[in-house]
Amino acid sequence: MKVLYFAWLRERVGTGEEDVDPPAGVNTVADLIDWLSARSPGHAHAFAQRDVIRAAVNQDFADPGDTVSPGDEVAFFPPVTGGCP
Repeated sequence: MKVLYFAWLRERVGTGEEDVDPPAGVNTVADLIDWLSARSPGHAHAFAQRDVIRAAVNQDFADPGDTVSPGDEVAFFPPVTGGCP
């Protein structure tokens, strides 16, 4: 599974992408965040504000309960702002 990190998530994890092999039982985006959070202090720091983090699985927006599979590309990014006030 390829995991991509953007903006301050990338800075906190220390890389923009990594290939990971989550254990059995990591079936959803929320499971993946839990597992990634335990990988290093940087990962834990990156996912400390998990309620504001957005995810995409195979380039489609995903919710925490959406499933992930071994060959997926999962991207994590902060909320995007912009537009006119």
